Amino acid sequence: MIINKNRFSNLLFGLLPIALFLISCEIPKDNKPNFIIIYCDDLGYGDIGPYGNNVHKTPNLDRMAAEGVVFTDFYVTSGVCTPSRSSLMTGSYAQRVDMHVNARPWGSTGRQVLFPKAQKGLNLNEITIAEMLKEQGYATACIGKWHLGDQPNFLPTRQGFDYYYGIPYSNDMNRDFCPLPLMSGEEVIEAPVDQNTITRRYTEEVIAFIDANKDQPFFVYLPHAMTHNPLHASDEFRGKSANGIYGDAVEEIDWSTGQILDYLKANQLDKKTMVLFSSDNGAAKPFGGTNLPLSGWKGSTMEGGMRVPGIFWWPETLTPRKVENAMATTMDLLPTIAYIAKGNLPTDRKLDGHNIYNLMAGKSAISPYKIFYYYQLEQLQAIRKGPWKLQLPLDSMYGNFHRAEIIEGRPLALFNLEEDIKESINLAEQHPEIIEELLKEVEKARQDLGDFGIRGNGVRPAAIVENPIAQLMK
Repeated sequence: MIINKNRFSNLLFGLLPIALFLISCEIPKDNKPNFIIIYCDDLGYGDIGPYGNNVHKTPNLDRMAAEGVVFTDFYVTSGVCTPSRSSLMTGSYAQRVDMHVNARPWGSTGRQVLFPKAQKGLNLNEITIAEMLKEQGYATACIGKWHLGDQPNFLPTRQGFDYYYGIPYSNDMNRDFCPLPLMSGEEVIEAPVDQNTITRRYTEEVIAFIDANKDQPFFVYLPHAMTHNPLHASDEFRGKSANGIYGDAVEEIDWSTGQILDYLKANQLDKKTMVLFSSDNGAAKPFGGTNLPLSGWKGSTMEGGMRVPGIFWWPETLTPRKVENAMATTMDLLPTIAYIAKGNLPTDRKLDGHNIYNLMAGKSAISPYKIFYYYQLEQLQAIRKGPWKLQLPLDSMYGNFHRAEIIEGRPLALFNLEEDIKESINLAEQHPEIIEELLKEVEKARQDLGDFGIRGNGVRPAAIVENPIAQLMK
């Protein structure tokens, strides 16, 4: 099935009466708006109602989409956790901030994601969304999975967040030396954490934080543990969906989103709060999720690995039921939120994201991206310009999303994503001129961000500690 604007519009317009709102599409000028980012883990493009799923019951996300803006071509910068999250926080490709591999030499042991007691973390010199907003007087909270370093200097509380409550890495990283920890601030308060209750507890913490800070501008980053394996759901949801424990977890996330939106409305905060619902990458193959109608899974540079849900909600500022087909990414959050909050972006470094407020507000239908890069570890595997996606010819390529495993390569292929969302019809022979144009852009990427065996000249270093502190063992 090819996704198109009419298909999405028909779905969304059936949810609410057509004439509910008169929208100004202007940023409120009286107070600084609030921001909430709901970031799921391994939730697939096709896992929720607004993107066509009719198995999982997601009435709250359906309502959010009906009252907001649905992006059909919304991307993360990696098919796995750590690189994707670094891009959201910094507005930069993971390769630019050196968060695309967990250690060097990476060779046969290097991986993309950080593990407990990792020596590496997001550099404190990077400017996160939270740090930018704190300068504007915002209260800031990270409630959920961080995964940008678990050493004390790398925790959210050192990266602009006033409050942290959550698991510092993936929920499958239970270790003998450190049972999976739940942290409050920089202290472990439960180990191992009861994951059956984690979605509910995260939701309660978010609402409590908002309630305590509703008289000042706030930013909440809610990176859920679900739907990453091992899958969990609370008693109220376990066994209730039509898709096993995976569906249970999805439906509890939907409930969680509804609780937050309902609280905002009940406390007259909805009209001054922008909410984004998204995921850190596509669904993983074996656990029950779906990326349909896209091809590929988590950990790949196929569309299903890196194109994710992107629903923006902001009553009376964003036009309801708008479907936006222009390409955007999570790298755009930092510059867009800075524009809305009148915050300051760093001027001493390159950012890869763009201000997409005009796309969100319906003032433009043109993507700010001339080029988008699909990286796997340090290897540039594909590139997109407009509707065209070029899968690069590779004699050998990284395949497994955890280990830097070299597998058999692939030939060059060219796809028109507007007509062939499944990447199934290779048009390379018909369009040699487009290939030539895109290969020139590939060389620019290699010089800037690097490629297989090439270190780019636009890369900034991550932070490294020489002697990791096993604080989580205390």
